[in-house]
Amino acid sequence: MEGSSSRFQLGVIGALSLSVASSVAIVICNKALISTLGFPFATTLTSWHLVVTFGTLYVAQRFRIFETKSVDMKTVMLFGLLNGVSIGLLNLSLGFNSVGFYQMTKLAIIPFTVLLETVFLKKQFSQKIKLSLLVLLVGVGIASVTDLKLNLLGSVLSLLAIGTTCVAQIMTNTIQKRLNVSSTQLLYQSAPFQASILLLLGPFVDQCLTKRSVFAYKYSPVVMVFIILSCLIAVSVNFSTFLVIGKTSPVTYQVLGHLKTCLILTFGYTLLHDPFTYRNVIGILIAIIGMGLYSHFCTRESKRRQNDDHHQLSPNSQTKNRETTPLLIAINLDNSDTGAEARKSGR
Repeated sequence: MEGSSSRFQLGVIGALSLSVASSVAIVICNKALISTLGFPFATTLTSWHLVVTFGTLYVAQRFRIFETKSVDMKTVMLFGLLNGVSIGLLNLSLGFNSVGFYQMTKLAIIPFTVLLETVFLKKQFSQKIKLSLLVLLVGVGIASVTDLKLNLLGSVLSLLAIGTTCVAQIMTNTIQKRLNVSSTQLLYQSAPFQASILLLLGPFVDQCLTKRSVFAYKYSPVVMVFIILSCLIAVSVNFSTFLVIGKTSPVTYQVLGHLKTCLILTFGYTLLHDPFTYRNVIGILIAIIGMGLYSHFCTRESKRRQNDDHHQLSPNSQTKNRETTPLLIAINLDNSDTGAEARKSGR
């Protein structure tokens, strides 16, 4: 029991580390590609990321590195299309809003996710966890949000982006745990649908945002090298995203995303000499405190639930709790999951 719990904790730490490292790496690569080399077609680039990801997973399953597992086609198709649309809407939101309002859109994903999970999945978040999330959001807001210019179209796009992103990430978690599929299996099944929708929408979205055509762009050898490098790093990013959400929760993934924001801001200041103020420093420190509190409270609640489960499974109470335990497992799709199926997902 303790051994499997330790392996699970190591798996979570590994998934989080891989997600942070790969995300920071791809930001560096894409910053060079978009800002330095003048390739601004972010949505189309994302579609290529997914094509390469699917190709890599296809080769991996042919070599039996992982086993495929069929999932209901309607579920996978809906999930894949929803993920693709959410990426397109987030890019459009950035294009039609100020950077500050776009950052507020990203911050709003956490409370909306908490609301949706509370209402529809009956998931319970303690007051301490809510407080830690509030501290985190305040810190990231201070560090990253600048101007807040509102417009009707941009606001509508932001609301749609928030809704689709929240639902897609919740589906990532629930599909893996309820259907007992790993992150690799789900990504392999859904990547073609995500890639297809973005291959269709990408050139149109990028045309709207940049007033340039991806088909008219002159691809130099240096640009091609960075595109290939970006696609290869994206395999790790996409895999780690599914792995983190499957092993933890959509809320934890969003918290991790804000950690990446703080790291990227710090990297930009120390190595790229981007403009940096005391406000950025204070915001990052507050955000780190919020992340630490969130991690601390989640760990405490995880241990308490594990102790409760161990007590419920004792010989004196095993018969009494035989029917209630599956209900607890079905309802509490949490980052510190207690079900055997959840521990299998993402491996």
